[in-house]
Amino acid sequence: MANNYRALTRTYRPQTFEDVVSQEHVSSTLKNAIKQNRLSHAYMFCGPRGVGKTTMARVLARAINNIDDTVDGESLSQTLNVVEIDAASNNKVEDVHHLREIVRVPPQSGRYKIFIIDEVHMLSKQAFNALLKTLEEPPPHAIFIFATTEPHKVLPTILSRVQRFDFKRISVDEITSRLRDVCAKEGITIDEESLHTIARKADGALRDALGLMDQAIAFCGLNIQYNELTQALNVVGNDELFEFTNAVASRDAKAGLLLIDRLLKDGLDIQEFLVSLTLHLRNIYVALQGENMHLVEATDDTKQRYAEVSAHFSEDNLLRMLHLVSEAQLNMREVQQPRVYFEILMLKLVHMSRVKQLGELLTAMDDLKKKGIDPAAVSVTFDERKPITNAVPSSKPAEDKVEEPPKQIAKDLDPDTANDEPLPAADQESESGKNSAVQQKENTAADDDLEHLLMGKPYLRTMTQPDRLNGRAQESAASSSQVKEAESVSIKLNGIEDIEEKWELFLDLANKNLSQTLYIIIRDVQLKDLKGTELIVSVNSPFAVTAVEEHKMQLSTLMKEVIGVHIRFKCVCERQKTNTEEALSPYDRFRQLQKKDAHLKTIVELFGAELEYS
Repeated sequence: MANNYRALTRTYRPQTFEDVVSQEHVSSTLKNAIKQNRLSHAYMFCGPRGVGKTTMARVLARAINNIDDTVDGESLSQTLNVVEIDAASNNKVEDVHHLREIVRVPPQSGRYKIFIIDEVHMLSKQAFNALLKTLEEPPPHAIFIFATTEPHKVLPTILSRVQRFDFKRISVDEITSRLRDVCAKEGITIDEESLHTIARKADGALRDALGLMDQAIAFCGLNIQYNELTQALNVVGNDELFEFTNAVASRDAKAGLLLIDRLLKDGLDIQEFLVSLTLHLRNIYVALQGENMHLVEATDDTKQRYAEVSAHFSEDNLLRMLHLVSEAQLNMREVQQPRVYFEILMLKLVHMSRVKQLGELLTAMDDLKKKGIDPAAVSVTFDERKPITNAVPSSKPAEDKVEEPPKQIAKDLDPDTANDEPLPAADQESESGKNSAVQQKENTAADDDLEHLLMGKPYLRTMTQPDRLNGRAQESAASSSQVKEAESVSIKLNGIEDIEEKWELFLDLANKNLSQTLYIIIRDVQLKDLKGTELIVSVNSPFAVTAVEEHKMQLSTLMKEVIGVHIRFKCVCERQKTNTEEALSPYDRFRQLQKKDAHLKTIVELFGAELEYS
């Protein structure tokens, strides 16, 4: 090894169009433009990091000026015909002015002078405007090549004057193939799983993949093993991901907790694990489809493992798991105890009810109904691994089975008809109809109880059959009382006048039972309208509206004591007009007082009273 080691990203930087990986649509276009002598004066290379934008610019500059292969890409900027500028550190107007002065100088050798501006989106708006005229009408010997990862930040006036090429992410297979060639040239032994791990970690950037390979070589040496690689790069291995999903599939919370404890002790980043787990569940979902395995970027052995694990999950369950894990990724940044939150996520996945078993139980319940089996007599054990029901068939078909309710229940439902004496023949049919209705209610309640049990909804207590019937009877009585009350309202209340007649009595009662502040607010309200049992009143401040809304139940109770029915208060805020009395003259105000006070008016008429000014 040489004394000055050169990183793989610099050693294996492409020198020709053929060396650039996965950007054939760009390289072939540029090669044809060179052959046909149809070169543009400005190009824009856009795309994510590490996909070859700056490398393609250097290759284009080398091909245009026929630069010898002995000069590598990094040395091109030392020639007089290729100028590289980093816009991140040269983004001012003065830098662009200096560039415009250089553009005027023709090339010392060759046909063109090429200006490569990297990260061009970092230029300020003023710098873009200063470059605009030169870019639109450059000298015939000047060619501009811009590279950027964020083309949306470049001014539209600049984009309209260049030829734009969008670089795409490099696939895992292409990165793996490139890494395999590099390892062969460097004499490095590496397994396929390690190559795929590095390629996935690079996220479509070949430069990042070569950097990760450098790191792996520094840790593992010339013989790279998968177990050592995961430790060197601190990535989540497939074995841990499959172990996690196996614990979820077998509903083994203990194994999941032990796995989390081991991973955290090894220095695992929880956020990194959640990202890998999301991709892992996505691959299981794809493997469940069968025919779309080409969408899974993994080795053949790993794809086989995905196919085996997918048999333990359904599409619905995987979608629910993906939703939970994705939500955890967003919330993990804000929680104060990441480990506890991570363990709670695992327990949710383990104890989550499976859609398949629930569907089977619901289907079994429907089958019981069709076969005439009483669902209330079914003994259910909600174990998703053993969804077995012990059904007790009824002695008669469902349509012929009519059970007489217990006597005590009958008394609760209808005291007049609940007795031990035989009913007349004319009433037997009516009684049979009532029994059928009661039985139908019982069956419906039993079905609801069974369905709640199957769906896993917890009960606070178990209601007996008489309790359910008594509850239904009480609901029926309550509804009938509401109807009677509504009828009485329609008879007693004819309009807002009925409220106005009782309003003084209501205020007296409010003065005794309400706080002084609330009483003052109620005293000053204005009665607007009565719609059914809703009384609309207006106040002059939002505070009064809030006070009335907060105590409307208390006000309704007091109103019932006055007029016999509950009245619902609806409060609206109407600002009172500005008081104009202060703007009136004393004489006009005296006339206003005479209109309001009849006694004062009589005194003025009898004795001729007048205002005395002092």
